[in-house]
Amino acid sequence: MQHMVKAIVLGLVVLAAAIATNFARDLAYQVHAVIILLLAGYLFIREVGKIGNKPVPVETGYMDGVVRAGVIATVFWGITGFLVGVWIAFELAFPALNLSEWTGPYLNFGRLRPLHTSAVIFAFGGNALIATSFYVVQRTNATRLFGGNLAWFVFWGYQLFIVLAATGYVLGQTQSKEYAEPEWYIDLWLTVVWVSYLVVFMGTLYKRKEPHIYVANWFYLSFILTIAMLHIVNNMAIPVSLFGSKSVALFSGVQDAMTQWWYGHNAVGFFLTSGFLGMMYYFIPKQAGRPVYSYKLSIVHFWALIFLYIWAGPHHLHYTALPDWAQTLGMVMSIILWMPSWGGMINGLMTLSGAWDKLRTDPVLRILVISVAFYGMSTFEGPMMSIKAVNSLSHFTDWTIGHVHSGALGWNGMITFGAIYFLVPKLWNRTGLYSMKLVNYHFWLATIGIVLYASSMWVSGIMEGLMWREVDSQGFLVNAFSDTVVAKYSLLVIRGVGGLFFLTGSLIMAYNVRMTIKGVGDATPKPAASTVPAE
Repeated sequence: MQHMVKAIVLGLVVLAAAIATNFARDLAYQVHAVIILLLAGYLFIREVGKIGNKPVPVETGYMDGVVRAGVIATVFWGITGFLVGVWIAFELAFPALNLSEWTGPYLNFGRLRPLHTSAVIFAFGGNALIATSFYVVQRTNATRLFGGNLAWFVFWGYQLFIVLAATGYVLGQTQSKEYAEPEWYIDLWLTVVWVSYLVVFMGTLYKRKEPHIYVANWFYLSFILTIAMLHIVNNMAIPVSLFGSKSVALFSGVQDAMTQWWYGHNAVGFFLTSGFLGMMYYFIPKQAGRPVYSYKLSIVHFWALIFLYIWAGPHHLHYTALPDWAQTLGMVMSIILWMPSWGGMINGLMTLSGAWDKLRTDPVLRILVISVAFYGMSTFEGPMMSIKAVNSLSHFTDWTIGHVHSGALGWNGMITFGAIYFLVPKLWNRTGLYSMKLVNYHFWLATIGIVLYASSMWVSGIMEGLMWREVDSQGFLVNAFSDTVVAKYSLLVIRGVGGLFFLTGSLIMAYNVRMTIKGVGDATPKPAASTVPAE
């Protein structure tokens, strides 16, 4: 009966997708309708084939299959996003790498840039957060994920969202906002997937066997709830047509700018900070074999962070039409935010008290610790750049690019790499990783790559800002914009090289993960153990 109901629902989806394909009014909508038609058709045929079959035995213990899939997706999308990023970084230094002459507009810089951004943040980072949150919430609550196969719906539904969004970028169909949001029907699908994610996570917490909710789960929960709110409000739009991808935004002018940066900075605050702090509070203590340095500090860190971050968005709109009081409020809240951010960094680093010697022998722990160091640096630099006097020099320059990447690659990337190295042997029941030497190579390549990338952009950005504001005795600008482009050429090359180092490290990680899963080298299979008790 269950398979018949699924087949009927999928059959209706196939019919709707076929109608949408036939009546589509633009290329992006038509391509997406075909993708959904093919996917729904495959699932329909599979469900029809299951009608009348014996029920599959119910799996017991922790639900780790979806976590394993999430780890593999994280590695895949990470390499994809890093590869596109390296390409467009070198494209800025060597414009001949622009492929528009052969591919038309589909692979030009303007379309590859949001593809890179979303692939790294939402595909790589999003899959890392979903996978690790599903792992952590089960272990810290000693219970299986709530909702049966709903967790699998979250995983595959999120992959569909990524594919639709990525193809939309390439086809030139977005809402044209700062974060290049996908169009209305993709936003609706993501809302369904994200609410399902919240149901799985909240349901698992509700049926927990542990009376206490560990702090990592509070950070994960704040990330899931806040991103849902941000996504819905920032993407409110009215579709122009049921059979077209275009829509009209509800906000315009300065209201739209304020809403966009309320979304944009809190995507940083909750997607790229709060969720990854959930990783920090679980994986560093586990890898170090030490308890969290101060559990009280972690609670203060949590409440201060989530209260302050939500106010910081206006600092992206200094010297604009936004009211001055709102700009100042954003700046003040950003400066205050430095304190709880460093409270979290200190808590993470001090967790190694009594275990600092492990840094000499454990490259996985080294990766986790260096990520917290980059977190501390980025959360000092961000508040400093929010000060109006500093922002007048840094805004629209490569300094911002350096800041963003020191956080995204140094904090988000490194903490994710450490979590993957921790998870893979446990999820595939191996005695260890295939090669710790390769982990060490990855650590040094990634670290050197980030330093090259960020430092070159800091120098480039400060130079740009100073050149743009230089005036002669008559008050005229001394330098044209093209002069700054020529002056920073060598720094653009260094940035590309830094990105190439980082990409090479991630490829080494992918090889290490693959060989660990295969169970060769030091990653020999170990006897299966009961997975029901919490770790």
